Amino acid sequence: MAAMDRGGPVIPVFIWEDDPAVASMSRWWLARSLKNLQRDFLAIKSCLIVRKGDASEVLMALARKTKAGAVFWDKSFEPAQRKVDEAIREKLVRAGIFCEVLNDSMLFDLARILNKQGTPYKVFTPFWNYCLSLEGPSAPAKSPVKLPALSRWPHSEAIETLGLKVRAKWTEKMELLWKPGAQGASVALRKFLDGKIDDYPRERDRPSVEGTSKLSAHLHFGEISARKVWHETRKNMASERRPGMMRASEAFLRQIVWREFAHYLLYHFPETATAPLRKEFSKFSWRKDARLLGAWQKGKTGYPIVDAGMRELWATGWMHNRVRMIVASFLVKDLLQPWQAGAAWFMDTLADADLANNTFGWQWVAGCGADAAPYFRIFNPTLQGEKFDSQGDYVRRWIPELSKVPVRFIHNPWLAPPEILTKAGVQLGEDYPEPVVDHDAARKRALFAYDRMAKNRRK
Repeated sequence: MAAMDRGGPVIPVFIWEDDPAVASMSRWWLARSLKNLQRDFLAIKSCLIVRKGDASEVLMALARKTKAGAVFWDKSFEPAQRKVDEAIREKLVRAGIFCEVLNDSMLFDLARILNKQGTPYKVFTPFWNYCLSLEGPSAPAKSPVKLPALSRWPHSEAIETLGLKVRAKWTEKMELLWKPGAQGASVALRKFLDGKIDDYPRERDRPSVEGTSKLSAHLHFGEISARKVWHETRKNMASERRPGMMRASEAFLRQIVWREFAHYLLYHFPETATAPLRKEFSKFSWRKDARLLGAWQKGKTGYPIVDAGMRELWATGWMHNRVRMIVASFLVKDLLQPWQAGAAWFMDTLADADLANNTFGWQWVAGCGADAAPYFRIFNPTLQGEKFDSQGDYVRRWIPELSKVPVRFIHNPWLAPPEILTKAGVQLGEDYPEPVVDHDAARKRALFAYDRMAKNRRK
């Protein structure tokens, strides 16, 4: 809309700077999202120009060819992309081209939110309260019915040439699970607001039901804005008077601001993409072990709730948020593997692989980030499973070899008598692995490592 307000033709552009670090799931989603975006622009008599290569060089060449006088783009909060954006801006400005960087993906101006000491917040609740004191985020503009177009469009690359193609068989499965694109995002939001938000506070921690919005990937790829989610949710609150509606909506909006907080932290502390915010954790005694890491990645730890989560991730490119916390705690505390290894695996496999949210989540669980869970708070995977998957429905869905194990032992099959396992068709160590560690012993080991780190800090 800012480009339209300036006057003259508007040329939508997407530039792909190939990055080997971008995983298959993200490539698959991006390819589908771009195809849908192309269709959306065609519907309003416009065209998405797709190019690949160095963004600053591509933009300069396009600007010269089309005699563009201004370039607009959305602000990034990721450290590497911020450097790219600055390089682009410098080159364009030197060429006399007007640049405007918009803050469209966030609810608030994160650069200007500071505490009374003039420093960034490191705890969520004060950040949340400060955001609530601000003027609410502006409502998103309506999509234009037509964009001012060129009489002759510059060349556009085919999306198929960008190198986003992934395995065909795997792709077929993902096509059934996800609908990338703005339309898919709008449908997901409407489905959530119309049918699931009432039960959100109660159901969002139960992985066996669809109690969350599943908007995370759509938000990450810019297919829907946080401002639209915010305003549509508040509009829903105003129009509905069902019992618990206000409380449910506020709980959901609070999670949207948690997303905001993650990007806020990465913006103000860019080093946290790879290094702990709490500096003492840089000397923590991790025990890197490829065998244990591999067992965790493949869902073969012997702890059903952990393994179910890791198998759901591999099969769908997504994992329930409660289970994300459980599997992360198990990796960094039970197995003493560095949180960076878990974060890297999630970035490789998640559809919503977002650097800010991923970094924040892993540092929170590891106890080394902002507003983090204390390191000594160690999830017991058995108790977590019994609490949030009480009937074992989630475990049975993703670990079919345990489908006939009674509820009493579904989260701790190693405690089941041999005759019960035989009846269920399970032989531990053959059909399903025995636990790779004893949780009680692993917990003591983790607490010892934490205490040693704390003592070394005091010296």
